[in-house]
Amino acid sequence: MEHPLDSQSLAPAVAAPTVRRVGAMRPFAWLRLGARDLAFRPGLSLGIGVLVALAGLALTAATWEATYLAPTLLGGFLLVAPFVAMPLYALSRQRERSAPPDSASAFHAWRGNAGSIALFGLLLTLAYFVWERLAAIVFALFFTEQVRHASHLPAALLLSGQSVGLVLAFLAVGAAVAALVFALGVVSVPLLVDRPVDMITAVLVSLRCCARNPLAVLLWAALIAMLTALGFASLMLGLIVIFPWLAHGSWHAYREMVDG
Repeated sequence: MEHPLDSQSLAPAVAAPTVRRVGAMRPFAWLRLGARDLAFRPGLSLGIGVLVALAGLALTAATWEATYLAPTLLGGFLLVAPFVAMPLYALSRQRERSAPPDSASAFHAWRGNAGSIALFGLLLTLAYFVWERLAAIVFALFFTEQVRHASHLPAALLLSGQSVGLVLAFLAVGAAVAALVFALGVVSVPLLVDRPVDMITAVLVSLRCCARNPLAVLLWAALIAMLTALGFASLMLGLIVIFPWLAHGSWHAYREMVDG
């Protein structure tokens, strides 16, 4: 008897896409093309940016009294961002095909490969829980005092003399988790939205993109991290533009590195 997941939740098997080699400086072109796509349907793109900024403010408020969670906020944002960006990938695809902008179709882009997208979401959710637990462990190892509000944390760390060790440990653990998650997902969600591939194929293609284009992927990761940090530093206001800009740029990263 056929299991219901076999026909409804999993994408049909298709040939694995091939991966192209791109120039090391191409991420700057992806940003330029992303800015062009942002102007294609600015109301929808910036509207999603507003929602992301509001979600960031809500998360900040929720973690204000759980100080060890504050450093995980950026990591959590980077994990869920590709799924929030799916309508933006769809808009970039519409522009690429010279189709008129269709907001309804963009918001339903996930339906074509819902099962595989859900499985990839589960993978990233597990990664986020691992990162949150690692952050809590590192915090507990280096800092045992109770700090009620996140705003008091920098001063408390300086007084304790543990600030350097804690920051270095957070950077080491965070960088390892972020590098792994980014390698697994650099093109996975755009690929899953664009084609009926399964989750494992999408992850393997993403890893092959990193292996074939290490310098371009490293530069793209650095640009995403820098611009996202700028958005956070602006009290989330910058994310209104930065988030859709990076999402549209990520579509072009996928289209250039994955043969279609």
